[in-house]
Amino acid sequence: MNIHHLELFYHVARCRGVSAAARQMPYGIQQPAISAQILQLEDSLGKTLFQRRPFALTPEGETLFAFVEPFFLKLPAMAERIRGGADHSLRISCPEIVQRDYLPALLAGVRARRPGFHFTLESGRYEEIQTRLRSGQIDIGLSTSLGAKDEDIRHHELLRLPLVLLVPAKTGLASAEEILSLDRIDLPLVTLPRGESAVIAFQQELQQRKIEWFPMLELASLDLVARFVSEGYGAGLVLDIPGIKRPPGLRALPLPGFPEISFYALTLGSHSPMVELFINEAIRVIDGMGKSKA
Repeated sequence: MNIHHLELFYHVARCRGVSAAARQMPYGIQQPAISAQILQLEDSLGKTLFQRRPFALTPEGETLFAFVEPFFLKLPAMAERIRGGADHSLRISCPEIVQRDYLPALLAGVRARRPGFHFTLESGRYEEIQTRLRSGQIDIGLSTSLGAKDEDIRHHELLRLPLVLLVPAKTGLASAEEILSLDRIDLPLVTLPRGESAVIAFQQELQQRKIEWFPMLELASLDLVARFVSEGYGAGLVLDIPGIKRPPGLRALPLPGFPEISFYALTLGSHSPMVELFINEAIRVIDGMGKSKA
């Protein structure tokens, strides 16, 4: 059997599909190339290894995956052993907002303290990060979180972020209460997607106060929320992130009594010295951003 074919099969089985494997492979390879080489592997064995739609390993696929999984899982540890324990690499996953506002300064700080540091980076939200940690695809994730935490995932709280409403300054609104006290709120609400922690926490608090105000526009990033508000499309729900720069002409209205959203570094089990260094540097960078804002 071709060892490269076995590696591709390992990633397909771990990611539960060819498309997911193509997105998460540690090196670039297109979906058609993966599919073609898996077909070659199946032809060489004379067996189908998995059903395509919906994805499910066949008994032969289960047997092969059980055989190859330990080898590929142990490769990172073997690489570290050969290097003499001096592995200065990290596999990181975080949402786009973290990549833009925190990661550049954080990575620069880690590189200054650990010459030779290198990393891989994937975009991912909270649930995706947990899945990747459990499957050994990443070493650390950065994300907001709300509610109960799974016991196997360690949550290292880095800071707590208040919720604020963004409105155009020209509206003359001076407080969030001016909006929330209305019997009928006609102002469109602009938010991140409804599954995001900030939106869930905001809606839960509104329900407690018996206020109905639901998202009219759901956008992919806090940048877009701010931009749509600046162009007069409504009021935007955002996180009050230290050091963030917003478009001119906007006013941030605090939301007293609303829950804060915790921002975490996520790890699984015991972690390497590089992960510990990364977390300590994240705390230092975030603390510096908070002081510069003050």
